Amino acid sequence: MKRLISLFPLAAVLGLAACGGSDAPDHTAPPAAALSVTDLDPGAYVVSVGDADNPTVGKYYAGTDGSRYLALADAEDKATTIYRRDQNGSWLAAPGADTSASVKLLSQASVPATSVDPASVAGIYTTVLPSGASASFTVTAEGKLAPGASACQLSGTLAAQAMPNTLRLQLSTSACGTLPASATGVLAIDADYQPAAFRLLADDGGRVVDLWAYRD
Repeated sequence: MKRLISLFPLAAVLGLAACGGSDAPDHTAPPAAALSVTDLDPGAYVVSVGDADNPTVGKYYAGTDGSRYLALADAEDKATTIYRRDQNGSWLAAPGADTSASVKLLSQASVPATSVDPASVAGIYTTVLPSGASASFTVTAEGKLAPGASACQLSGTLAAQAMPNTLRLQLSTSACGTLPASATGVLAIDADYQPAAFRLLADDGGRVVDLWAYRD
């Protein structure tokens, strides 16, 4: 509890201490720690976290505007946890990670980084859903995702952003099994993903979407 001691004569302060006034419990709670992730300079990276003897590997994208995106993968290279930050806002995680967690990188290695234009990924694509079924979709030069003839309907929008090797993604799904109906994330391009053209990495706060897209 903050005391404005300077407003009272010293004698009054001593009198309070003698009466035990200064021993009153202070119930003010300390501020809650916020989720944090090691902050890297703008660029694209392969990173690792966790146990040094059995690390978890992922990709980290850092924009010049303070935006950050970290996708950690399992042994089959499927994203399991996403940490993201819009410009210089607060870190968010999916699925519901400890909001007071501190994610420290064990290692990081730069990979080639460049800006991406939506028109550069225009084309027709096929991806495999978590169920094993396939879904087709089209990306237009204007950055629109349109569903194909498959039962699972993928749609949404893409936009250029400050994080290299990525486009901003707003994804909508219909009849796509366990995929969320709406998710936010990135379209990520990386030589490591070949022969896939790119990955759609997104989440709805509780579920992670990781779709590897192959050009038809």
